[in-house]
Amino acid sequence: MIEIIPAIDIIDGKCVRLTQGDYSQKKIYNESPLEVAKMFEDAGIKKLHLVDLDGAKQKKLINHKILESIASKTALKIDFGGGIQSDEAISKAFEFGASQVTGGSIAIKNPELFLSWLEQYGPEKIILGADAKNEKIAVSGWEESTEVWIYDFLEKYIAAGIQYTISTDVAKDGLLQGPSVDLYKNMQDRFPELKIIASGGVSGMKDIEELSELNIYGVIVGKAIYEGRISMKDIESFLN
Repeated sequence: MIEIIPAIDIIDGKCVRLTQGDYSQKKIYNESPLEVAKMFEDAGIKKLHLVDLDGAKQKKLINHKILESIASKTALKIDFGGGIQSDEAISKAFEFGASQVTGGSIAIKNPELFLSWLEQYGPEKIILGADAKNEKIAVSGWEESTEVWIYDFLEKYIAAGIQYTISTDVAKDGLLQGPSVDLYKNMQDRFPELKIIASGGVSGMKDIEELSELNIYGVIVGKAIYEGRISMKDIESFLN
């Protein structure tokens, strides 16, 4: 069964959501990310997708205190991303309690560094961020598009040992209009061994059920939970 992985995105220490990665379209949902994380844990969730949006914008680790707080006060396995651009940053992320770290922009802009992390920490710890717009990789909080075809990008890193990828269709994110099922189906067909985590566009449990039928590994859910379209009860029943 597909793993439901809620997202907590952080700006100024608060739990927020953006629409299509646009910082000007910010909505604050909770002043306390730890409170939100505990709510997820109480519902039976095992994993959390934690994104340092301040870090992503400034290209350095900023909200590590929140990572440390959630890691030390819950049993959630945290996949952490945003602003991981140096050996020091990734080392700190693991030190402050991340179970896995996601690198996206870095895998395009400094592949040697990203590959060195894969070698140093191992494929269980490193997730490849493969965000796309029209099947082309998008980087830097989606502010930049590239000409790199997503399937070529994935093929290259699978050959290097990557086992996990989080893929967001930028065009869908935060719009609650349904995920890019065709994109994930194509990825699954081409790379059946890859643990694909779908992200963006989930509007309700029907979307999760549809993704579950593709046999992909996981789905990240953000705005649908915060806007009340998916309840903790819905999640609990799906986990049982």
